[in-house]
Amino acid sequence: MFKKAHKLLAWAVMGTMLMSTPSFAKADTGGSSAKNVILFIADGASVDGLTLTRWYNDNKNFSFDPYYCGLVRTNSADAAIADSAPAGTAFATGYKSHTGYIGVLPDERTMPGEAVLKEEDKKRPIANVLEAAKSVNKSTGIVATSEIMHATPADFSAHYPDRKAYDTLSEQQVYMNMDVVLGSGEFYLGVEGRKDKEDLVSQIKGLGYDYVTDIAAMNTSKSSKLWGMFAPKDLSYEFDRDKSKQPSLADMTTKAVEVLSKDKDGFFLMVEGSKVDWAAHSNDPIGVISDILSFDAAVKVGMDYANSHKDTVVIVTTDHGNGGLSMGAASTNSGYDKLPLSSYLDPLKKATLTGAGVESKLSEDRGNAVEVMKTYYGISDLTAEELKAIKEAKAGTLNAVVGPMISKRANIGWTTTGHTGEDVFLAVYAPDGKRPTGLVDNTEIGKYIANTLKVDLDKLTSKLFVEAQTGFAKSGAVVTLDQTDKENLVVIVKKGSTEIKMPVNKNIAYVNGAMQILSGVVVYNGINMYVPQDAIALVK
Repeated sequence: MFKKAHKLLAWAVMGTMLMSTPSFAKADTGGSSAKNVILFIADGASVDGLTLTRWYNDNKNFSFDPYYCGLVRTNSADAAIADSAPAGTAFATGYKSHTGYIGVLPDERTMPGEAVLKEEDKKRPIANVLEAAKSVNKSTGIVATSEIMHATPADFSAHYPDRKAYDTLSEQQVYMNMDVVLGSGEFYLGVEGRKDKEDLVSQIKGLGYDYVTDIAAMNTSKSSKLWGMFAPKDLSYEFDRDKSKQPSLADMTTKAVEVLSKDKDGFFLMVEGSKVDWAAHSNDPIGVISDILSFDAAVKVGMDYANSHKDTVVIVTTDHGNGGLSMGAASTNSGYDKLPLSSYLDPLKKATLTGAGVESKLSEDRGNAVEVMKTYYGISDLTAEELKAIKEAKAGTLNAVVGPMISKRANIGWTTTGHTGEDVFLAVYAPDGKRPTGLVDNTEIGKYIANTLKVDLDKLTSKLFVEAQTGFAKSGAVVTLDQTDKENLVVIVKKGSTEIKMPVNKNIAYVNGAMQILSGVVVYNGINMYVPQDAIALVK
């Protein structure tokens, strides 16, 4: 546990204590004296995936290998196996949630040791560590190889009980006032990809960001506010990446640290190697290896910075396992302890692209499948059944078809195409040695970061997310939700001659038409409206 952490029994007792708004549990999880925090998340990376990749990479150590300090429990509030949304929410907020929920509390808590959830707290937005860093004037950023509105990056920059609600999540991200956003998902920022028909790209530029779309523009940018979108949707796997156009995860991390580290007050940065998870879902070991190597290169950037500056905590972990990858398949059980290392590595080393990359090389009728699989995936003995499966695979799904093919040849086993519930790895560098150790809960990662930032997340929640009806009622104001445009909701507050309009998902209030910037975004979770405390103060 963390060096200053209370025992689980104390958590259970303290879970009955109430703060001024929601009924949150309290726990002292210590923290470092460092000024900066970089959190690296290799989404869906299991320990077996790391082991396989290390062997593939000639048994070279990962940059984070010297810093292992414990294991992380990954369950959500009501399930033993976590989805990325509640798993990332635990890291970001210090509280467990429900499958699909981004930065909000769950509907119920049913796992052992979980405190009873009050009715009024269901789906309630809660402050995250990125908002905590902002509250003490630190610079903030997110980096990912997925769309930036995907579950994990959204967990640190948005609040809504539906990870699929890209319009809502991305709009909140734009108005979260982060300093650096690097990744992909440009399609979901433009009018064509949005039901609300907002042009978020124009809004991003209007907010003062240097908006870049290729690696050259990113590298030459001198702006202190940088937003980079390098693909319409997700970025390519590292093995498939066009290096002249798309930056690697390490490239983006290098640039993010360069920009954020100029802030004398410090910074918080979350970096996700998103597609380790996607490859594991498809049972594609080449994709897993590709993006674990990419992830490690990014971690090295953070570790090098931390070791040279001595003012930065670097946390390296994953949100959950995925796929049940194993070195050793069911077909090799009788002689598993006699198989040489080459029986795993030789088939894998013949591949130069992931399954997704192979798909890009196939002709429209897939008549060149035999040649492509031999050239790029190292498989020269396709069966008639395998060839048929390749030709019939739907667009965008080929890695899930050919991944198992190379797995079979490389003696790699898989138990599922879904997430798994095992404890996962934790590595932490802290310049003062104050770091979590032993078996820790995923919520403790968020608490450790918050304590390092010296911010009380519960108090920040009370400032950023006041239930609007209750908050404004104290001054006699009337609150309504204007749903005339279902895709562009507006909170309206009236008292006497004063009318305040606050677009949902933005940090803007119009007081009798005059615009004012709020300290946080306005959130509607489908039940209640939440506004920052400074919005309440606008009514006299």
